[in-house]
Amino acid sequence: MANPPPNLRARAALAVAGVMQGSSLDDALAAQTAALSAADAALLKAIAYGVVREHRLLETLAGSLLQKPLRNEPELQALLLCGLHQLRAMRVPPHAAVGETVAAAPALGKPWAKGLVNAVLRRYQREGEALERGLPATAAVRLSYPDWLVAAVKADWPDSWRQVLAAGNEPGPLTLRVNRRRGERASCLAELAAAGIAAEAVADAPDAVQLAAPLPVEDLPGFTAGRISVQDASAQLAADLLQAEPGQRVLDACSAPGGKAAHLLERVDGLDLLALDSDAQRLRRVDENLRRLELRAGLLAADAAKPSAWWDGRPFDRILLDAPCSGTGVIRRHPDIKWLRRESDIPRMAELQQRLLRALWPLLGPQGVLLYATCSLLRAEGEEVAAQFLATHADARELPIEAGWGEAGSTGRRIAPGGSHDGFYYARFGKTPGASGS
Repeated sequence: MANPPPNLRARAALAVAGVMQGSSLDDALAAQTAALSAADAALLKAIAYGVVREHRLLETLAGSLLQKPLRNEPELQALLLCGLHQLRAMRVPPHAAVGETVAAAPALGKPWAKGLVNAVLRRYQREGEALERGLPATAAVRLSYPDWLVAAVKADWPDSWRQVLAAGNEPGPLTLRVNRRRGERASCLAELAAAGIAAEAVADAPDAVQLAAPLPVEDLPGFTAGRISVQDASAQLAADLLQAEPGQRVLDACSAPGGKAAHLLERVDGLDLLALDSDAQRLRRVDENLRRLELRAGLLAADAAKPSAWWDGRPFDRILLDAPCSGTGVIRRHPDIKWLRRESDIPRMAELQQRLLRALWPLLGPQGVLLYATCSLLRAEGEEVAAQFLATHADARELPIEAGWGEAGSTGRRIAPGGSHDGFYYARFGKTPGASGS
């Protein structure tokens, strides 16, 4: 007798429970999708992503459906949420959603819970509308965010905080970057259209093409041949902002996975580019991306905050610091960020960004440009860091960013998530002529 098919709902519950216990969603899914068919893996991912995205709302609903809270049952709790999400938001037939979720309880080693799962999901089918109306009206529950992050976004985006939070719950589009060395954007759009793939140009990112619906990259014409790469439109803005010129020496200080470095090399001839990253394993991804695109750069595994260990003393004309941050601007792509980040992480990340700016600033030549970027929604990891850097470095001046995208802050420019763009922050600095360093 053949082995029974794996219970996808049990696997989805294990992935969700893994995230809530501290694993990244990518890692939790990788552990559960191995050896699955593409269709099964896609369904499992859709369930897990949806549950992680709406975890607080679903948890509140589950609490109203249970006679008493579950204690020390993270996998069973996650299974209930997987069942509720299917009934609320997926096109899974209700009988299949209930039946398969109930059948997952024994697969999780909890055969005693079949009746409980069945009762909870059946009750939701009967009383769902009333239960939904009875949910707390707070944004933290309705939009499924931790309280601290709602408060921080409210403070930093007072006129649009609700839209910013809601945008984090809308899956981001698949956006491509056209390799100018291999063709123009118009020819890429024509090639996609000929393959029956609907796509459009992104107005404020000259190499960006956004697909109407996501597809596996292997199915995209030109990907294997290096004519296109996957990169969000906000991240593609860095190449224009750096204004690198042929023959210049460029440092990409926190390079992995290498998209911005590759974009610079596609755009500008003869760059002497050093791609630096503190994680040697992540640096291998930079190497893989550059090899696919047939581009060359120096690769170095080193700590950007400690140049004395790796810098050869020759100044850089351009420095890109895409700094480590909370990632709150890319929650729409990584909903686990909501639950894995802590309020205490923000000042720690901001201090790391300050430390990197201080360390890299002396490496910039007199006519150079340093571009500081984060994929954060929070002023503490953007505008405030940039302002403090300027206040403590007499030889630094802001190079204003004039653009049609995003909005200007007191320092730099930020982008709200939504539509073609992930949430992002950019600030650009140059040396003040004749000033002494500080």
